[in-house]
Amino acid sequence: MSGTKKKSYEMDMCHGPLVGKLLVFTIPVMISGVLQLLFNAADIVVVGQFVGSQALAAVGSNTSLINLIVNVFIGISIGSNVLVARHYGAGEYEEVHKTVHTSILTGAVFGVLLIFIGQIVARPLLELMGSPDDVIDLATLYLRIYFIGMPMVMVYDFGASILRAVGDTRRPLYFLVIAGIVNVVLNLFFVIVCHLGVAGVALATIISQTISAVLVVICLIRTDTCVRLTLKKLKIHKRKLLQMMRIGLPAGVQGAIFSVSNVLIQSSVNSFGSVAMAGNAAAANIEGFIYTAMNSFYQASLSFTSQNAGAGLYKRVYKILGLCLLMVVITGFCLGNLALFFGRPLLGIYTSEADVVRFGLLRMKYICTTYFLCGMMDVTVGSLRGLGYSIIPMLVSLTGACAFRVVWIFTAFAWSRSLDTLYISYPVSWLITAAVQMLCFFAAMKRIRGKIAH
Repeated sequence: MSGTKKKSYEMDMCHGPLVGKLLVFTIPVMISGVLQLLFNAADIVVVGQFVGSQALAAVGSNTSLINLIVNVFIGISIGSNVLVARHYGAGEYEEVHKTVHTSILTGAVFGVLLIFIGQIVARPLLELMGSPDDVIDLATLYLRIYFIGMPMVMVYDFGASILRAVGDTRRPLYFLVIAGIVNVVLNLFFVIVCHLGVAGVALATIISQTISAVLVVICLIRTDTCVRLTLKKLKIHKRKLLQMMRIGLPAGVQGAIFSVSNVLIQSSVNSFGSVAMAGNAAAANIEGFIYTAMNSFYQASLSFTSQNAGAGLYKRVYKILGLCLLMVVITGFCLGNLALFFGRPLLGIYTSEADVVRFGLLRMKYICTTYFLCGMMDVTVGSLRGLGYSIIPMLVSLTGACAFRVVWIFTAFAWSRSLDTLYISYPVSWLITAAVQMLCFFAAMKRIRGKIAH
């Protein structure tokens, strides 16, 4: 029976044709990511249609701020994914066991810590971002309730990263289907029936996140493979935690500092008023679905490269990167241009206000048509992290994307204060960073080949 389960859910990424396995891996990840986005999208759609544009701006403008606070901790789950995949590829199942138990307990501890961080910094950070007076109270309320659910968010993310590391991308999808349906139903109930407004959508999100976290933990407890979780054996193994931090912390810091540049951009958007904020929030939410589709190839490059590096199969690593790049370009280009083509009706889902739609279309014109460049950048970073290099892609990304955008805001945007000038900084920074990350990948592979030769 255990053999059947292993065949059904886990994946040998080290042998056999790659294209089919990459698609089997990425499609559930893609759908799972879309469902996670639906948590926030359902919030935004419901408040936009049934409460008003101020509530829409309050919920939507929080995304970059939430990412700023959470990304450092989420990044460490990347370290968990890489470690589990490398040990699994090398057949080191006792090391997998230690990593699993360290990961879940670490995620829970970080989640509790984030509750307190969220309560303390919510309003001060919103004030620093220049949130308008008609938005800030609602935005603060949403953030403080949202952060109460952080332990569940972290446990789910760490648990799902463990399952993805061994090729199991389907069960996290099933869990999110259930949680997503609950989220949408509760959104409508809390807002339309209970008239709770912004607080209602935040509560709905917490409850749905709790369901997905509980399901992923039950899955790990009941599996009879090497990623089995035994609650009595939950323990932070110091060596595993340090290894996870070495790989994951640079990724988390990169994500957080990326969010700093996005917060600066959000602050610049805020200076154009709540209507521009609402249009920006709705457009960014639509773009999030495209990003999530592309991000599934980053997850694939990370897990496949990690397993093959663990098994010493470096020739396959080149093929993995090439295929992931091809797939992410096709996906990003097609979805981005489709989103722009149907931009008006898509934005109409979020709001019926013509000015909000106009501001949303302006952002989509610059971001959607070039989004595949961001996908290329991320896929190459995934391959580098899978090889065990985390500091280099962090430094390149911080310089090529984050520092560039900050400089852009204080120079080009300062000289020409328009949303066009602001938004064009995205594709320029993606192109620069993707090119440098590619050079770093080939340099890393050359170094690894040199070590093997000696």
